[in-house]
Amino acid sequence: MRQSGRRSVLLGALLLVASLAAGCGDSDSSDGGKGLEKKTLTVASLPLVDAAALHVAQQQKLFEAEGLKVQIKPVQQSIQALPALAKGDVDVIAGANYVSFLQANEKGTLKLSIVAEGASLTSNMMNVLVKANSSIKTAKDLEGKKVAVNILNNIQSLTLNAILKANNVDPSKVTYVAIPFPQMPAALEKGQVDAVHIVEPFLSDTQKKQGARVAVDGGSEPVTGLPIAGFVATQEFTSKYPKTAAAFQRAIFKAQGLATGDRKRVEEVLPTFTKIDKQVASVITLPGYPTSLNTTRMQRVIDLMTSAGLLKQKPDLKTVLFQPTS
Repeated sequence: MRQSGRRSVLLGALLLVASLAAGCGDSDSSDGGKGLEKKTLTVASLPLVDAAALHVAQQQKLFEAEGLKVQIKPVQQSIQALPALAKGDVDVIAGANYVSFLQANEKGTLKLSIVAEGASLTSNMMNVLVKANSSIKTAKDLEGKKVAVNILNNIQSLTLNAILKANNVDPSKVTYVAIPFPQMPAALEKGQVDAVHIVEPFLSDTQKKQGARVAVDGGSEPVTGLPIAGFVATQEFTSKYPKTAAAFQRAIFKAQGLATGDRKRVEEVLPTFTKIDKQVASVITLPGYPTSLNTTRMQRVIDLMTSAGLLKQKPDLKTVLFQPTS
């Protein structure tokens, strides 16, 4: 009886261990074995080439490979999604311009966490366009003129002002008007503004449909290669869901690598989240797609903002830039 009892206890223990192991296996299989704290993310995204990696990752099932399900919510301006990000209704914003969000961080509107770099400035991917018959030929000709930007005091005016100064132009003599990118072509055509500082894919589309011409290369020195947009969250999100944030970052950087190595990847997804056709997608100028989160690169943005008076003091990038612990 004593031996039979021992066998029963041993058998029961083995069954319990097997049951627990099976339970753990089910949990791991649902999130790719990563132990993610949160598996479904809502990402607000702009219809810009800056956010192409998000859609490449979705198409190539890179999120799924990390155990993530990503729901994409289209927005016209990244700043529109800022309140939702602060409240937690949106987990990440794709294509967010750094200027607006670094300013919000300084004001205390939200504690910013940059999860991944999204795009860096290349020559002719964000230009100042004018009508074909416009008298504006050079940067100097913009003095006294109205120029459309997506958001006031954002990455566009910051970079354009740096270019203007480098060409001995007084930026204070240029009047910026806030107009969302999709509405810029109509504003230029109607004469509501003299020029539009417009980004791809709207840039090439406007040139094709209206015959607009480039007055200023918005990616020229001294801002060539400058980080302009990224994937941003809050510090509350990345501290509460560090493994989830790391998984999202890995998927994005893999997608950025695919976009860098083969532009066809970007051309394929652009018509799915922008209003441009395949023909325009095949000729547009793409930004740089960084495959890492680099402190030195981001410091350029901070320094430029500080010198322009857009930041009162430089934030601690070790706090702002999300770095996985493992």
